[in-house]
Amino acid sequence: MTIQKTARIPRKTLERLLIYYRVLCNLADNGQRRIKSHELGQATQIDPSTIRRDFSCFGELGRSGYGYDIAHLLRILGEILEVDEPQLLGLVGVGNLGRALLKNNFRRNPNISIVCAFDADPAIIGQTIDEVTVQPMSELAATLAVQQINTVISTVPSHSLQAVADLLVNNGVRSILSFAPEPIILPAGIHMRYLDLTSEVLNLLLLSEDKIALKTP
Repeated sequence: MTIQKTARIPRKTLERLLIYYRVLCNLADNGQRRIKSHELGQATQIDPSTIRRDFSCFGELGRSGYGYDIAHLLRILGEILEVDEPQLLGLVGVGNLGRALLKNNFRRNPNISIVCAFDADPAIIGQTIDEVTVQPMSELAATLAVQQINTVISTVPSHSLQAVADLLVNNGVRSILSFAPEPIILPAGIHMRYLDLTSEVLNLLLLSEDKIALKTP
């Protein structure tokens, strides 16, 4: 079976595949062997028809009346998402959030790891967190080149993000995950994702209020 490369998969579909994979991993860890689309829909909050359409892009992954074999799904999705390929990440900004990321360091997926970290604060530089020693920004270019890193997580505040992103792009980084919500200007071909925790929490609060309102007679 030929697996479609992620570059040719629509972004929204790819995002859903990541959700399916994470949920299926949890189910497999709990000993579940098979699942039907409506059950996966309940677990992921994604419509079952969307799930079946997404899976149909990669051949006959399930059987009518039986559902999907979870181990088989994980093998296929793992190949599509390249989860078994070692993915080395860099981190810029080792404050409280950056420190927490280093301590966790993607333990649920041993193939993803932060292998280098940088900060401008002399009080933080030189500290070792989960076997990663914080380096000065002056060593960023050489370290990224040696480690061949093209994806970096940034926890720097909004007012520093543009300068940090420019530095990263100039040193070969093509994908950046930022915890600062304000968008910045980047060259074409650079992938930037913004994770705004405040907006996510507010969204959850609004959804909770909607549910309460629906229950009110």
